[in-house]
Amino acid sequence: MDKELIINSTPTEVEIALSEDSKLVELHTQKTNSKFSVGDIFLGQIKKLMPGLNAAFVDIGHSKDAFLHYTDLGPKLPSLQKFTKRAISGGSTDHGLGDFDLRDEIVKTGKIDQVLSKKQSILVQILKEPISTKGPRLSCEITLPGRFLVLTPFSTIVSVSKKVGSSEERKRLKRLIESIRPKNFGVIVRTAAEGKNAATLHEELRDLEEKWKRIHSQLQKSEPPMKLLSELDKTSSMLRDMLTDDFNNIVVNDRDMYESIQQYLASNVPEKKKIVHLHRSRRPLFDSHGITRQIKASFGKTYTMPSGAYIVIEHTEAMHVIDVNSGPKMARRKQDEAVLNVNLETAEEIARQLRLRDIGGLIIVDFIDMKSSEHKRLLVHKMREFMRNDRAQHTVLPLSKFGLMQITRQRVRPEVKINTAEACPTCNGSGKINATILIPDLIERDLEYVLQNRPNVKISLQVHPYIHSYLTRDWRKVQRGWYRQYRKWIRIYPNNDFFINAYKFFDGREDEIRLN
Repeated sequence: MDKELIINSTPTEVEIALSEDSKLVELHTQKTNSKFSVGDIFLGQIKKLMPGLNAAFVDIGHSKDAFLHYTDLGPKLPSLQKFTKRAISGGSTDHGLGDFDLRDEIVKTGKIDQVLSKKQSILVQILKEPISTKGPRLSCEITLPGRFLVLTPFSTIVSVSKKVGSSEERKRLKRLIESIRPKNFGVIVRTAAEGKNAATLHEELRDLEEKWKRIHSQLQKSEPPMKLLSELDKTSSMLRDMLTDDFNNIVVNDRDMYESIQQYLASNVPEKKKIVHLHRSRRPLFDSHGITRQIKASFGKTYTMPSGAYIVIEHTEAMHVIDVNSGPKMARRKQDEAVLNVNLETAEEIARQLRLRDIGGLIIVDFIDMKSSEHKRLLVHKMREFMRNDRAQHTVLPLSKFGLMQITRQRVRPEVKINTAEACPTCNGSGKINATILIPDLIERDLEYVLQNRPNVKISLQVHPYIHSYLTRDWRKVQRGWYRQYRKWIRIYPNNDFFINAYKFFDGREDEIRLN
């Protein structure tokens, strides 16, 4: 699979498009002044405890207090609180946890007011960006991600990604990390670590530990709310999380960002440095790579496949609903096979649309009814296969007896919504146009302006056929009136491409005469 990253940078935002086999599958936008990103670590202060919700609201400097649920505290909360308190008071001068005594874990079924108190300082990490009127969602299970490893303080567990296929490789990685991990730090081994040697992994582990050291040093004598560690910008974090061997092209239109990406790749994946290219054409970057066209075609309520089948995507307060329709081209012979083919084609597109729009929560898909149990099982299997490249956590359930498929998908940022409709050039989006009876008056007003400024030029007029018919009726009464008034014969031509209220003046060389 060929993967391309197209990065369009403007003074106010950065747009990142991920393309797989020339198909747009992800679209990310980051404002250059954005202050809150998933992964950022803050020292916050408890503003309010809500026992009814079993949650707390935390001040981290956002206009809306952030939300912290009991289930996101993590079992290691007492150890985190002890570390934070000692660092703030200056009682701890060492960031390491080798001599740190871990506290007992909290119970999963506990209550928020039993473990937290109002105005308490607390170390938190953003789990979800602010969405709509809600503030960020937080977690106390601090993680420090790298390209190959994720460091988890106050833990002793080493786990290896399930996507590492070989059991021997999984065992090798686990043994290796067990031998080099710092005491009281857990490690998650990512898929990208497969085949990497001890020196590479050890170097990254030291870099992650250095991040923890910076957090500790900033905690000393600090007061909430305060940002302690920023996640990488969206571009670098996507490169860190997604860059694999099948990435073959990165194009960016900003020289500073181009050099920044080259430096990142040179220090992390030097063999990939040559795939970065600077866009030099005057044509907009997204236009030259077909991204703009795909955005216009992919967003909106309805999406139509090449076969004629189409899906309708509706958003409700509780869920997203997707309806699958066969369209007019479905074969009538072997209808069971035709229905299966339509469902499989739309399933692949639905998997792409979920990633592209970053639709989260509960999704209900109403596929075309199938009688065959084998076809139903095949559809579910293929849907899971199509969603395999989706980095968001998701679950695909088998078809219900009503033929509905339920999908849950993790939501960490607002859904991508792009209005692909364009304002009508006739009414400018108002839904109304000037009364057609006034069009001859408007034409005459502009004609007078043209003749005053270019009195010696031969002039012709192009209008909609309906207006042409009106102006030339009664033996060209209007034209004769203009001739008597201006002593100049104005030729009038119909133009089928014009809207009903559109008109243009041209000179003797057929060049348009601009009215402004």
